[in-house]
Amino acid sequence: MTATALVLMMTLPGLALFYGGLVRSKNILSILMQCFAIAGIASILWVFVGYSIAFDEGNPYFGGFGKAFFNGISESTLAGDIPESLFAMFQMTFAIITPALIIGGFAERTKFSAVVLFSSLWLILVYAPITHWVWGGGWLQQMGLLDFAGGTVVHITAGVAALVAAIVIGPRKSFGKSSTTPHNLTMTVTGTGMLWVGWFGFNGGSALAANGDASMAMLVTHISAATGAITWMSYEWIKFGKPTALGTVTGMVAGLGTITPASGFVGPAGALVIGFIAGIVCFNAVTIIKQKWKIDDSLDVFPVHGVGGIIGTLMAGIFASTELGIFSGQGFAEGISSISEQLKIQTIGVIATFVYTAIVTYLLLKIVGMITGLRVDKDEETQGLDIIDHEERGYDM
Repeated sequence: MTATALVLMMTLPGLALFYGGLVRSKNILSILMQCFAIAGIASILWVFVGYSIAFDEGNPYFGGFGKAFFNGISESTLAGDIPESLFAMFQMTFAIITPALIIGGFAERTKFSAVVLFSSLWLILVYAPITHWVWGGGWLQQMGLLDFAGGTVVHITAGVAALVAAIVIGPRKSFGKSSTTPHNLTMTVTGTGMLWVGWFGFNGGSALAANGDASMAMLVTHISAATGAITWMSYEWIKFGKPTALGTVTGMVAGLGTITPASGFVGPAGALVIGFIAGIVCFNAVTIIKQKWKIDDSLDVFPVHGVGGIIGTLMAGIFASTELGIFSGQGFAEGISSISEQLKIQTIGVIATFVYTAIVTYLLLKIVGMITGLRVDKDEETQGLDIIDHEERGYDM
């Protein structure tokens, strides 16, 4: 119950404030509104059909509809050792934050109506089926994929969807031409602090018990977050001469996202390595995406969450090994005896999640574009989404 509350706090207000501070002041309410709207819509859709698609038996690729409207869930029904009502609610908070992460990829230019429709369809057709693959008895779980708390389910899906959306919708008109600097880094740092604390529920709670697995997941989560933050800060300091608050908190989020799939399988020393790799690789991924590829992933969703999720999922296949001395973890999936065998399964999981998410996200964006249109026009973008979409201002001074 505590973990569930912590994960909801990650979206509201954690992610909302983290993203809100990163956009310009004329778009602050639009980001907050999108996070709140997605929280409500995702919750309702999870009750209607999302939970059933993810966790009803169905087939290896898509759950059934036997649990639609939470059919059969009562005070006495269990999911493992905990009440199924609690398990369904815990999983609901994951279904809330994942589409909320995506909005960072197309912030400051996308219609609110398009965000609502896309997020709704994406939850049902991307998030819920992949959750079934990995956690609901689907084909990747049967194969032995290690994903403790959402490297594939949450971070790769959100990162890839954000990247595809940024490409399809196109860059902000000011991208590469004028300043798009964050308007309130104090807000961003505050939101990031909430994410750090909330992540203990995200990863620790995924043990579904108050036990050694949960405790170790919390420990390695903290170690990776701290290492990612200090690595990014130090790398930035060496490369540009000054460490920044934005870089430090971004490195922390990269460390958190990267440890997520591995958190229940690796040990403290492995977490140090994972956090260090996250800080270096995700830092350079931001540069590649924005400066080399010229893709306006506004709030760096793919280079931080997508790349982090990929790294973490692969690293779980290495540092779960019990034969690495001080870097050993808790062991591979049942029936798996070597790093190469586990790493092969992890790679299949990464590729399958990446490809499916990219294709379906692209198709959904095209469909939504035909129904509502995807982005506001240039004059409306200049005026800001707060006024255009909501007839409100975040600041009136």
